[in-house]
Amino acid sequence: MIVNPIATGWEIIFQRAHGLLAVQLAHRWRKDQRPERWIETLAAITEHDDGQEGWHARAHLNQAGSPLNFAEQDFPEEQARRIALVSRYKSRWTALLISHHLSFLYERFRGQHATIDAFLDEQQQHQIQWRKELGYTKKEVEAAYRLLRWCDQCSLILGQQQLPPGERALEVEEGPDRTHHFIRQRADQSVVVEPWPFEEDDFWVEIETRALHQLTFADDQALMQALHEAPVTLRRWQFKK
Repeated sequence: MIVNPIATGWEIIFQRAHGLLAVQLAHRWRKDQRPERWIETLAAITEHDDGQEGWHARAHLNQAGSPLNFAEQDFPEEQARRIALVSRYKSRWTALLISHHLSFLYERFRGQHATIDAFLDEQQQHQIQWRKELGYTKKEVEAAYRLLRWCDQCSLILGQQQLPPGERALEVEEGPDRTHHFIRQRADQSVVVEPWPFEEDDFWVEIETRALHQLTFADDQALMQALHEAPVTLRRWQFKK
């Protein structure tokens, strides 16, 4: 979950909703930079953060009983293995991009435990195998993965309310061609990315959020019940060249 503090508690964004926002951005990407396997790439971007654990005990709460923000998690081995496996049922290309994402996220945990190292080694082996089987160069795959990373980070910037005030610019990940992009919000609340990487000059993206007017919860079931009862708010952004 993405967990944002609000005056009366917490704003919650589910990881799957974050993935849906990321793919809305990818869907508008300029055509001349789209990977050959475009639909499979969009599937990888949509699902790159799926595979979350079930709601049980206190898996979604921190020690204080507050909703656990995704950035506070230790290595989520069950989720990582689940998404690595499920993505293979889509296609090798989708699995390849998601495998690169798993390596990016979790290499920092290498050396902490033998099972983590084995998982990371397995991802590297799969990446070499699938790239060769599909007939793509390392450079081509890395360019496609940079698009996934760009959309992932841009979605997180929006979802975590990280757009700087005063029309100041914030750097986003490198694009597929290694261009450095900067995002900022204008005084009229429209969002611009420079240089502009999208096919359309003006479009909207959106995400669903839930507000919890309570700071702590006894367990996952109490949190889940509160989320089911919380009203859903649609947050929208206009991207404009």
